[in-house]
Amino acid sequence: MKLTVLMDNNTYIDRYFIGEPGLSYFIESDDKKILFDTGYSDAFMQNAIKMGIDLLEIDHVVISHGHIDHTWGLEPLSRKFIERKYEGKVNKKPHLVAHPNIFEEKYLDKTPLGMNLSKEFLENTFALKLSKDPVWITDKLVYLGEIPHKFKFEVENPIGVRRIDNIDVDDYLLDDSALAFVSKDGLVIITGCSHAGICNIVEQAKEVTGVSKVSQIIGGFHLINPKAERMEKTKKYMSELNLNTMYPCHCTDLKSKFELAKIVEVKEVGVGLQLEF
Repeated sequence: MKLTVLMDNNTYIDRYFIGEPGLSYFIESDDKKILFDTGYSDAFMQNAIKMGIDLLEIDHVVISHGHIDHTWGLEPLSRKFIERKYEGKVNKKPHLVAHPNIFEEKYLDKTPLGMNLSKEFLENTFALKLSKDPVWITDKLVYLGEIPHKFKFEVENPIGVRRIDNIDVDDYLLDDSALAFVSKDGLVIITGCSHAGICNIVEQAKEVTGVSKVSQIIGGFHLINPKAERMEKTKKYMSELNLNTMYPCHCTDLKSKFELAKIVEVKEVGVGLQLEF
């Protein structure tokens, strides 16, 4: 598997890409091309063009959860597919894999936080696969589905509300999920924001794949000024995994990266990073 960072909060020095508070990865695995999340704008598409990546050739789009910094890039991507379809140059209808809750309205302090496209609109461009259950994308790469909240210290507080039948309820991001790749060295776990909790995600990955060894993790850990108890429990759990490497990014603050670096090798992430597993 090959993973290319199309969007992250950070870019590398002397790499002239665009960064924004968002996340998007381009993944190649078993002759399949997968786009994991789409950032906040069309910036991930501009970066892909600079990298020589044709996003109109993707086979799958996987959405980690329904927040704006992971989904709003779907609009310019859909527009590009529609434009090329009018020109008779696109016959492919990529699969879009996500949790069914991604289309629910989400708000934080009355400010919209969720998807800006409807299910009906996206069905024109993508073959939707909305599932709470795991979905195998290739023989080695799996979407983990809805993550059980085994470790309650990771999901103590809601993030805004979700609107159901015009009623606002606390949002514990049940739609938050991730990917796991079965490599020869163990699992490689790829996250969006880890609202479900990075430890909970790892447990789900081990359960779904039947593989207990975790080699590497890349993505957002949603450790933004976490409580001391959560940080210590996270470090304890991670130290017991005996990871090879960790790539925390996007929604992981600097202090948390320093703490994680005490128990595992932590490497920098920026737009343009390429990893092979």
